[in-house]
Amino acid sequence: MRLKSLCVSALSILCVPVMAGGDPSGGIITGRVTYTGTPAKSEPISMTKQPECGKLYSRPLLTERVVTGAGNTLQNVVVYISAGASDVSPAPATPMSFDQQNCRYTTHVLAFRVGQEVKISNNDPWSHNIHPMAKINREWNKMQPPGTPPFSYSYDNQEFIPVKCNIHAWMQAYFVVLKTSHFAVTGEDGRFTLPNLPPGKYTLTAWHETYGTQTHEITLGDGQSPTIDFVFQAKP
Repeated sequence: MRLKSLCVSALSILCVPVMAGGDPSGGIITGRVTYTGTPAKSEPISMTKQPECGKLYSRPLLTERVVTGAGNTLQNVVVYISAGASDVSPAPATPMSFDQQNCRYTTHVLAFRVGQEVKISNNDPWSHNIHPMAKINREWNKMQPPGTPPFSYSYDNQEFIPVKCNIHAWMQAYFVVLKTSHFAVTGEDGRFTLPNLPPGKYTLTAWHETYGTQTHEITLGDGQSPTIDFVFQAKP
């Protein structure tokens, strides 16, 4: 069975896996991720050591470790089935895209499948050195000069991998490599949708790079569409 992805671009990328030819009576889990408390404020980034980058912005670029939206929503949260779903489908043949543009990663949290390729491109007129700091998978770093074609890479194991640029220290992101096809990354509205789930018991996990993880156990009946919300305790 082939796996397709429905992606909506925002400050982060929201990718909702859709099983081609899936059971129309399959369950759907929807929800929203919010926070209580006082979240850490985004900080202005100093680009004084790379003035060519600073000239691109009339106001300083801000860090993305905690990005919030209206109604206390929390962005860049990966929500996925961590137990209970047995995926027999192969990794998608279509690669995910990870771009470097205007001295930043255009996607802060990129989630994709084990074995799925990520196509990494540099659309800046200067070099970047991408460095995913894996611990379970192989760690590597690669210089990508301007004008060079994209290159692709895939991972063999599930892992949450911080990514940095060895040239521009503020460029930080995450590769979230997952075994399951049932995942989403929250965008500005904090919402997620996990469709085409057969009946069964599941563990639903929400991960945020700063505020950690939360889990929710759920028993899903045939064709049910429960709403599961996550609330993180935010600290400055």
